Amino acid sequence: MQRLDPDTRRELAHLLYSSMPLVGTISAAAVVIGTVMAWVVRDPGYAAITAALVVIGALRVIKLLMFAARFDQLDHDAIIRWERLYGLGAAAFGLAVGALSARAFQIGDGPGIWMCFGLSMAFCVGIVSRVSPWIVMSSSAVLLIPTVIACLMQPEPVYRMGAGMVVLFWITLRGTSYRLTAAFTERITAQQALRRQAHQDFLTGLPNRAAFIEALRQLDQPAAIIAVDLDGFKGVNDRFGHQAGDALLCQVGERLLDCLGESGLAARFGGDEFMLLLPVPAGSAGRDAALALTRAVVASLAHPFSLAGGVVQIGASAGIFLAERRAAETEALLDQADRALYAAKRAGGHQWRWADAETAAGEGARCREAPALAPAL
Repeated sequence: MQRLDPDTRRELAHLLYSSMPLVGTISAAAVVIGTVMAWVVRDPGYAAITAALVVIGALRVIKLLMFAARFDQLDHDAIIRWERLYGLGAAAFGLAVGALSARAFQIGDGPGIWMCFGLSMAFCVGIVSRVSPWIVMSSSAVLLIPTVIACLMQPEPVYRMGAGMVVLFWITLRGTSYRLTAAFTERITAQQALRRQAHQDFLTGLPNRAAFIEALRQLDQPAAIIAVDLDGFKGVNDRFGHQAGDALLCQVGERLLDCLGESGLAARFGGDEFMLLLPVPAGSAGRDAALALTRAVVASLAHPFSLAGGVVQIGASAGIFLAERRAAETEALLDQADRALYAAKRAGGHQWRWADAETAAGEGARCREAPALAPAL
């Protein structure tokens, strides 16, 4: 089986722990069956195993509740630990049911054998739908091995045939588990691809407008919104073709991410327009951070780009808006940054403008570098 990526494994773990009805039902059934068998036969072995089933079932239910409460805070390593914990609980439960079945064989309790057989089949059918093959195989193995051994110890040949059928059932269970896992993994991967398409630019791989707006709405602190538009991009498209233009846009996206580092979000809004979101402190420190990022972006995009047709040099214009209060609608915030960007474009490009004219006049807005489109080498 192929190695799972963290997102897919997280989805599978969530599916694994969404089995409260199954775990609760099978645990209750096992306790009821064990209690009835112990009461009818008056066997202390049944009673001890039933007590173990009560403890194991209760612990499994508690762990399901704990996982649901902590799921959003779990990282990849924690997900793996919880998956192993689920497997340990399932194996312990399977071993207890297997012991109950073996005890029924040992004391010759025919009705108890049939009740344990039905309980074992119900557990196996339920666990196979939890889509983790190693959990299915380990828990079903410790469940069925005591039954197989007990059957082989019986003098009648029919029991030995039954042991062979149980082994064949376990092998079939293995194949079913792997097929179900592959199907669930494929479905999860397809769902993740659809989510990425809805929030990711297909060309650059950057978040798109929808993802940017969602991130802006969720932000609960002051933020700088920086609208960036390329200067000279049309000339690259006209001279070298759209394929070269697409390659240029991808390189622009990489440079924007380099400028941001881990501190913000870069999104492509369409064409050669990009938008940056940077959480900043309030007041002058926030303005300084926004200005430093804008300068870094404009300077970075002024450096030459290597394309298949040669080397080109473009530039960028930017509009900066500092959203210190979130009273306005998200679209209104974006409009402020766009207005500043258009002002920079009307002034000749290769520069930035603040959304408020007072800041622009006080700090200066023009980038000192004003590169022109360079010919291909």
